[in-house]
Amino acid sequence: MQYRRLGRAGLRVSTLSLGSWVTYHNQVDVKSAAEMLAAAFDAGINFFDNAEVYAGGRSEEIMGAALRQLGWPRLNYVVSTKFFWGLDRSGEGINRKDTLNRKYLMQAIDGSLARMQLGHIDLVYCHRPDPATPVEETVRAMNDIIVQGKALYWGTSEWPADAIRAAWEVAERHGWHKPVMEQPQYHLFHRKRVEQEYARLYDECGLGLTTWSPLASGLLTGKYRAGIPEGSRGALENMAFLRDGLTDARKNAAVAALEPIAAELGGTVAQLAIAWVASNPRVSSVITGASKLSQLQDNLGALALLPKLTPEVKARIDEIAAPLAQ
Repeated sequence: MQYRRLGRAGLRVSTLSLGSWVTYHNQVDVKSAAEMLAAAFDAGINFFDNAEVYAGGRSEEIMGAALRQLGWPRLNYVVSTKFFWGLDRSGEGINRKDTLNRKYLMQAIDGSLARMQLGHIDLVYCHRPDPATPVEETVRAMNDIIVQGKALYWGTSEWPADAIRAAWEVAERHGWHKPVMEQPQYHLFHRKRVEQEYARLYDECGLGLTTWSPLASGLLTGKYRAGIPEGSRGALENMAFLRDGLTDARKNAAVAALEPIAAELGGTVAQLAIAWVASNPRVSSVITGASKLSQLQDNLGALALLPKLTPEVKARIDEIAAPLAQ
């Protein structure tokens, strides 16, 4: 396993990490989570990603219970969570959802700490931008969460570059803790934000990336070329919004065209896709997901392909995938 600094921060995270979106509670219970966390840790993964909203808080509870069961020294692993959507979907708690106001954030961190049974969260993300809350209010709340020892670093997820820069400048002006990482979607068919929009932030602000969906929600595994297989992510009722993208004919044809390249390198298209994301030096960690141990082990196989992604190989990949990228 390789380890990379989280942007300009001193913290080092594994090149591949393990996330809980979709799988925890929906497909993975505490026993399975502990099994996969242990296997990932044994392979060198030290970063485990979560969010308050995943499975309505149950994802954090499952990860917390599994970590407690494993009993690792706290210094040996990095855990994240994300705040924005909240857990109150009844509409009654107006300050408890779809916001980054101070009241919500200061209580959200306490809720995550309780569910995960931890004394602190290493990385806390503002899960989406909130144009209705002054950026200074959000930045100050995140700074205070860190000053109180409830989190160590903070960052953003799916924020536009201008909003990240504005938050960074507010923190710089007041001497507060700055956002050090962003968590964007990044894969062969979704590139422009990472490669173009954020380009100036890497050197100017020291921004690190922990990217999600390297397999485009499973499209880049090739398993959706003949439709939606039973038991897959696309078959889950709460993932119905993904189905049109997963069955896109042009993208599935591109996946098929990538198979010979993956085979030449001794891997699968999925491993090739994960390795491609990791080959970007701006990416601190590639968040992978798995609903069973065999998927985790397959994903780890991407590490063997990483040194084989020469400029010539990447040019062949780009010829197939780049025309379909957003």
